[in-house]
Amino acid sequence: MNAPAGQPRLPFGLSGSPGRIVVWTLLFLGGVVMISPFLFMISSSLKTPDQIYDLRLIPERPTLENYVALFRDSLFLKWFVNSFITSTLVTLSVLFFDALIGYVLCKYDFRGRTFVFIAILSTLMIPTEMLVIPWYLISAHFGWIDTYWGIMFPGLMTGFGVFLMRQFFQSVPDELLDAARVDGLGEFRIWWTIAMPLVTPALSALAIFTFLGNWTAFLWPLIVTNSRDLYTVPVGLASFAGENLTRWEVVMTGAAVATIPTLIVFIIFQKYIVRGVVLSGLKG
Repeated sequence: MNAPAGQPRLPFGLSGSPGRIVVWTLLFLGGVVMISPFLFMISSSLKTPDQIYDLRLIPERPTLENYVALFRDSLFLKWFVNSFITSTLVTLSVLFFDALIGYVLCKYDFRGRTFVFIAILSTLMIPTEMLVIPWYLISAHFGWIDTYWGIMFPGLMTGFGVFLMRQFFQSVPDELLDAARVDGLGEFRIWWTIAMPLVTPALSALAIFTFLGNWTAFLWPLIVTNSRDLYTVPVGLASFAGENLTRWEVVMTGAAVATIPTLIVFIIFQKYIVRGVVLSGLKG
């Protein structure tokens, strides 16, 4: 298409006003700044030890030996599986329970509903560092130290997820739910088969946030795990870096491999991220 009269022509057939050109230029420069560390990480994973401090993005002698060394000299595969299991199970739990609680708080009128909702929201104002000691005492009391359950239990339900789902369920018409009740559907089936499909953007956004948050979690898994076999990827890479201070190329390789699940999750659900966050802020 030809550019409208009075507007400059942009490369690759694009057109726009000077203000749009400035915006796109700033976005491009910001994107370059943000992606540069990622590209440097990938580049470093292909470098030999004598090239690791070379800032050039394209190595002189690219090698895959670091990837071989990562799986040969560490328990990275085990750490990867641990992170995948815990992150996936926590994400499924959050999607189920937070959506159920949000639905009840939105569609059921009972005494104390507002108080319960405010109490749940108040948990968002408590820093994670202040919760570590209660979490550890609970884990020690029930024998969850150094177990999968100990890693997962603090995140099985979240205040943010309840808030997000409650906001979205407000867009589900009450008349639709009443019609389902007239047809004889039970309350749980109404929630599962009618209300849940209507809030797919919120579920997708919540799944992304929850999975990425648990995949990159470091402090709590570090505290609750003692054996190397139960380390998650962030904890395992930190311990590996501490034991191999001169092998930063292998550490960079581990970090590069660890980004694969997050990239896959983002690619699959990316269209729901902005939509889910924006719509949640518009619903009152």
